[in-house]
Amino acid sequence: MSEADVAAHSVTPAASAPANPAPESSSTSNSNITGHEGFVRPSSYLRPIRSRAVSAPKQRPPVPSALDREQAHGLRAIRAFLKVRTSYDVLPLSFRLIVFDTTLLVKKSLNILIQNGIVSAPLWDSRSSTFAGLLTTFDYINVVQYYWQNPDAFNQIDQFRLNSLRDVEKAIGVVPIETVSIHPLKSLYEACRRMLESRARRIPLVDVDDETNREMIVSVVTQYRILKFVAVNVSETQMLRKPLKELDIGTYEDVLIARMETPVIEVITMLVKRSISSVPILDKDGVLLNVFEAVDVITLIKGGVYDDLTLSVGEALMKRSEDFPGIYTCSLHDRLDTIFETIRKSRVHRLIIIDDANHMRGVLTLSDILEYILLEGESDEG
Repeated sequence: MSEADVAAHSVTPAASAPANPAPESSSTSNSNITGHEGFVRPSSYLRPIRSRAVSAPKQRPPVPSALDREQAHGLRAIRAFLKVRTSYDVLPLSFRLIVFDTTLLVKKSLNILIQNGIVSAPLWDSRSSTFAGLLTTFDYINVVQYYWQNPDAFNQIDQFRLNSLRDVEKAIGVVPIETVSIHPLKSLYEACRRMLESRARRIPLVDVDDETNREMIVSVVTQYRILKFVAVNVSETQMLRKPLKELDIGTYEDVLIARMETPVIEVITMLVKRSISSVPILDKDGVLLNVFEAVDVITLIKGGVYDDLTLSVGEALMKRSEDFPGIYTCSLHDRLDTIFETIRKSRVHRLIIIDDANHMRGVLTLSDILEYILLEGESDEG
């Protein structure tokens, strides 16, 4: 018991009683007083003392700075734009669409992608006349991983068909990316949310024919196309002037890396296990040299030749086409307004975050940017 508690129950000496004491009022009652008023029962010291709960003073939220308010305004403007524009609005005036039947051989589909300079295509089930998913570079990487783990089945690779891709995913133990699609007249905001929820980097636009009431694939929208559409049409991207170091965006820990001498098949295993689209290539001092991308695997296995998978990363990167755009970097001091400007001008899929000495500090993907502009501060908007 503290001194304050004892003082509250200290015994007061009895005052001398008056000669003619006044009768005790019936309205006054004190169960602790016996015989002499002012004396406390000894048992009172054993009872717990009820003290008033003192509530902690409410802390006021920090007052947003002018930079914070400007950043929040820019994000609200982007979200408002995405909610009023449809997925159909993103499509160019003229485009081509290549759709693969699920009975097509994997080898033939690979050759078609390479000949047309694309890295993905919607799948169509002709038996049920329905949309059947999206073929991407990850499907080919999964096939490579499967046959590398099962060399006895390698001679069957030329007979492998697209409708068996889900069986490959189960065999190598990877979590398949959820197959999602969206109506072309739905908002871009909804399309972006579906991509984030399903971990997809692109989403097919599927309509329904009014006469036959059957599904009809219109096109495919990618994260890059959506972010470029924002960069071109939303001037408020210039208000995103907070540096990356002040934003909770990007990956900075447990980033998988490789060296120039790392075998390609080891990098493919990294891509499969983490479901990532690239692996930074560093030297022994942690200096960024290059990036091995999932699409690089397509170049190595074109024509159905898989011998190049035994090459080192350095040797594999030498096989890139001459029009390869290169890799894009930024620093923690860069801001999203300048990154959006880069997206507007160049075909960017990720940025490697480096310091002044070119040491890698992290990776910023288009998925990171999309998630930030969609979710940052959205709960505060009611």
